[in-house]
Amino acid sequence: MNQVLPNKWVDREALRDKGQFWTPFWVADAMAKYISQDSNYFFDPAVGKGSFLYSLKRLNSNEFSFYGTDIDSELLNEQIFEDKNCFVECKDFIKNPPKRKFTSIIANPPYIRHHRIDNATKSILKELSFKITGRVIDGRAGYHIYFLIQALNLLEKNGRLVFIMPADTCEGTFSKYLWDWITKNYCLEAVVVFDEKATPFPNVDTNSIIFFIKNIDQMDKIHWVKCKESNSADLLDFVSSGFNSKINYESLDIFDRDIREAIKTGLSRPSQKNSTYKFQLKNFAKVMRGIATGSNEFFFLTKAQAKKNNIPEEFLRYAIGRTKDIGSDIITLSDLDDLELKNRPTQLLCVENIANISQSISDYLKLGVELGLPDRPLIKQRKPWYKMEKRKIPPILFTYLGRRSSRFIKNEAKVLPLTGFLCVYPQSNNENYINNLWKALNHPATLENLHLVGKSYGSGSIKVEPRMLDNLPIPSKVVNEYNLLKDINLLDPHKDKIPTLKFL
Repeated sequence: MNQVLPNKWVDREALRDKGQFWTPFWVADAMAKYISQDSNYFFDPAVGKGSFLYSLKRLNSNEFSFYGTDIDSELLNEQIFEDKNCFVECKDFIKNPPKRKFTSIIANPPYIRHHRIDNATKSILKELSFKITGRVIDGRAGYHIYFLIQALNLLEKNGRLVFIMPADTCEGTFSKYLWDWITKNYCLEAVVVFDEKATPFPNVDTNSIIFFIKNIDQMDKIHWVKCKESNSADLLDFVSSGFNSKINYESLDIFDRDIREAIKTGLSRPSQKNSTYKFQLKNFAKVMRGIATGSNEFFFLTKAQAKKNNIPEEFLRYAIGRTKDIGSDIITLSDLDDLELKNRPTQLLCVENIANISQSISDYLKLGVELGLPDRPLIKQRKPWYKMEKRKIPPILFTYLGRRSSRFIKNEAKVLPLTGFLCVYPQSNNENYINNLWKALNHPATLENLHLVGKSYGSGSIKVEPRMLDNLPIPSKVVNEYNLLKDINLLDPHKDKIPTLKFL
């Protein structure tokens, strides 16, 4: 079906394919100031429209030289690149890097997530990471990670590098190895994170971090800075001071942190060195991801679609797919009725086998074959292809990626969740226990800990993987308030004592 998409959506998707998001001047100036010290030759491997070149011109009264590369030839026609001391070329920094090193490197690398990278390029990235770091980086790393690795490899001894990157640079599966490698070979001097109100890219679904790195031995401490206001001169002043953390800035919170603690906690997260948590979610419940259909358009239907295709009710299960379809912290049958009135899908097709099925089911499955569903990567792993993943109905749902302050939902409608949710299975089916655990998880003190285990995205979003949600700390005062430990011991008096767990 042809569909006319809004211009803003088309423009945004085009930017995402190229990974292009322009750096605002108040951030670019602070970054440019860092590399301007003791240097008059600057390199930007993802030059874009020249944001950093503009900043370098504003900050440097003396003449300097600038070299930039970008794969988007149209951008390189900008007037600012016509300067006699400026040389830019259309070149792929990953596949065809410069044959020399640099004392000053600055970049806002292309933010291209792993699922937008083709297999041939992924093979090149694997070779690159192994050649430079001695290890293949996890395949879920985005393109920007390899830009950082490649650029660091081109940094002269005593040279400076400053990159603005998405928060997953220090939150992904690959992050511990990446930052262990960086801090063994370079010095991470400072990290700047941004409050939601101060985000440099307000229309992008990721949080940003600036990394200031020098090619010297790593120091024991780093400067960790949280920027609370946009368009403030404080960030530039702080960098200009040589990271003088004794100066008070109204728009900046500045801390000196132990480098090992910062990496272990996550460079995007505040220090947790003084926090000890005795209880985690895994002490009280089991977590699993929701059902992955492989094709929601085919398997997840409205009642009208199910009726039109004559699908019998015995092959349908109530399900929920989008977090925005749940308007509160409880989902009820009444909510499902409202969704059906809005023509939202609530019916999940569940066919175990085709023996003795109706002609209408057989015809619908033939339609799936005609659409090529059996050959889709996820679906082709199932035997038979139409057999749906199985999940027990979870008493509590967790929004996999959400912007709402409360993220745990009581499942009174007994729906099956798709992959927009995680399933939380309490240790007991006792209704009182389930209700108490749900309240404990929605307690502000517990919700505040989500940022300790999740990946941060734009607009205050947090994404928490199943195994990370296992580790969600539940404060002792909350456990005691809702009698969670007492309930567990009553259910199983021989249960081992829960150990003290230190979360860093």
